[in-house]
Formats: sequence, structure tokens, C-alpha cells
Amino acid sequence: MDLLIIMSVVPVIPFILVYLIVTLRKKDKRQAMKLAMDVTTVFLLISVSALFNNLFQTKFGFYLILLLLLITAGLIGGAQNRWKGRVDGKRLLRVVWRLAFVTMSISYIIFTFFGLVQYIFKVM
Repeated sequence: MDLLIIMSVVPVIPFILVYLIVTLRKKDKRQAMKLAMDVTTVFLLISVSALFNNLFQTKFGFYLILLLLLITAGLIGGAQNRWKGRVDGKRLLRVVWRLAFVTMSISYIIFTFFGLVQYIFKVM
């Protein structure tokens, strides 16, 4: 349980661990990067929602992220349906999950910065 909490607070740790393990075992850096992104997204989801809740004094962070993921899946699925005439669920899930990694990584950095600033001004 403590390991899960540490990895959720610092989501860079599972990224580095997965990347190193897969790179050492399979020697494929591209596959290691993809798997590290996929695994880290779960920890980013937890930490970004916690940072959002802490920063804005709410309990809505996790649900907001899920709502945004569903809206993104709907928009990308609709575009894929118009473009190809059908929706490839596996590909849709992969695209949404990787976009979530990128946006939550950026959100993690921004929320951490503003959380530190908020803490500094609260202490002073």
C-alpha cells in the first residue's frame, strides 16, 4: 500500500522503473516507452485528481478527468467513424490513453507548481 502511495505521489518513479525493466529485458526502447506511458497514466490519473482536489478544495477531480476522457473518446470515435466508416475500439482506447498521459503529465507539472505556490503563500 505504501508503494502505491509513493508511486501515485511521484508518477515519474513507475515510468522510470517500467522503462528500465522493459529496456533491459527486451532491448526495445520504443516498446519500453509505450508500456511505461501506459502504466504511468494510471498513477497520473490518481495524482492529478488528488492535486486538483487539493488545489481547488473539491472532491470532483477524479470524476472531471473521467468525464474529459469520455468526451475525448466520443470526439475521436466520431472522427474515426466519419473518416473510416467504423470505429476501431482498440485503437481508440490507445489514442485516448496516450493523450491522457500527455495532458495529465502537463497538468501534473502545472498543478504541482501552483500547489507549491499556494502552500508558500499560506505559510507566509
